[in-house]
Amino acid sequence: MGEPRMMEFKTGGDLAAALAGRVAEVLAMAVEKDGTASLAVSGGSTPRAFFLALSRQEIAWSKVTVTLVDERFVPSSHERSNHRLVATLLLQNEAAFAEFVPLFADGVSAADAARQAAEAITAIKQPFDVVILGMGMDGHTASWFPESDQLDTVTDPAAPETVMAIEAPGAEETRLTLTLPVVAEAKLCVLHIEGNGKREVLDRALQPGPVSALPIRAALRNFGSPLQIYWAP
Repeated sequence: MGEPRMMEFKTGGDLAAALAGRVAEVLAMAVEKDGTASLAVSGGSTPRAFFLALSRQEIAWSKVTVTLVDERFVPSSHERSNHRLVATLLLQNEAAFAEFVPLFADGVSAADAARQAAEAITAIKQPFDVVILGMGMDGHTASWFPESDQLDTVTDPAAPETVMAIEAPGAEETRLTLTLPVVAEAKLCVLHIEGNGKREVLDRALQPGPVSALPIRAALRNFGSPLQIYWAP
C-alpha cells in the first residue's frame, strides 16, 4: 500500500487544467488499450472548473462511460443533484459524446435504487480507469459520513456491495454511494480538494485515528496504488 502523493498548485485554475489533462491522458490510454474507458466523478462546488476543463479535452469521448461516486436521492432536475451538475458542466463540448450512467432511479425506494445502480455499475468497465473523490470539512468523502450507521459497511475493504443507500446526520438527503472496494480498485484515484481549511482536515486525516472520526481515512489507507491528492489554496 503506497503513501498518498501530494500535488500542490498555486490556483484552482492551475489545478483544474492539470487534473483535466491528466484524466484525459489516462482515459485516452485506456481507450487505445481496451477500446473503452470508465470515469467516476464527485459532486459539490470544488470540481466545477475541473469539469469545464475536462469537457474540452479532445479524446474519444464516445468510448468513455461516466458515472458518479455518489448521489443525493433526488431527481436530476433537483438543484442539489450531482447528475444535474455533471450534465451541466462536464457532459458538454467534447464530452457531450460520453455515455452517462446515473445512480438515482425514480419511483423506487433508495434501497431498490441502490440495487439497480449496482447492476448498472457492474456493467461498466471495471476496475474504473479514473475515480475523482472530493472531501467535506467534516472529513467525509463519497457519501461516507461520520456517525452513519452504515459507515463500517461502506468502508469495508471486503464489502460485497458496489452501491449502497446511506443516511447520516451530516447529510440532508438519503445518499447513494459507491463502496470502498469499487473506489480503491481504480487505476487512478484522485482526491481533489481546495482551500486551507480542507488542507487542515486532510493533515489531521493523515495522522493516526479512527475512520469513524474522519472517513476520508478509509480512502487514504486502502489503495494498492498511491492515492493522488490535488490541492490548491
